[in-house]
Amino acid sequence: MKIIGIGVDIVLNKRIANLIKNKQFISRVFSKKEISGSKSINNKVNYYSKRFAAKESLSKAMGTGFRNGLNFKDISIINDKYGKPDYELNSKIKKLIYSKFKVKKIKISLSLADEKKYSIAFSVIHK
Repeated sequence: MKIIGIGVDIVLNKRIANLIKNKQFISRVFSKKEISGSKSINNKVNYYSKRFAAKESLSKAMGTGFRNGLNFKDISIINDKYGKPDYELNSKIKKLIYSKFKVKKIKISLSLADEKKYSIAFSVIHK
């Protein structure tokens, strides 16, 4: 597989802790699936921080950032039955990736980590 994009983002958990006090922030940035998934999580700050970092790292791997109609809710972070994180992309972002990189099929790898003060995400787009 050839790597066509790499992105990384680190988030100060304290910043997200302040932001998630605002329900509008949560509904503007996170998908219904992500919000629903947070209900069973004790440490909501790290949960949301890692997802925020993942969305930012993917936008960096794409080389676009959040502009030209791309928004945070176009990207959802899900976990498989073993807890491995993965991206769930809507059709708008899939089209953007395929047209930008001129590919028909991609794989995106995601790694998340957190500590007391920080959360980090690393994304790799492969073709």
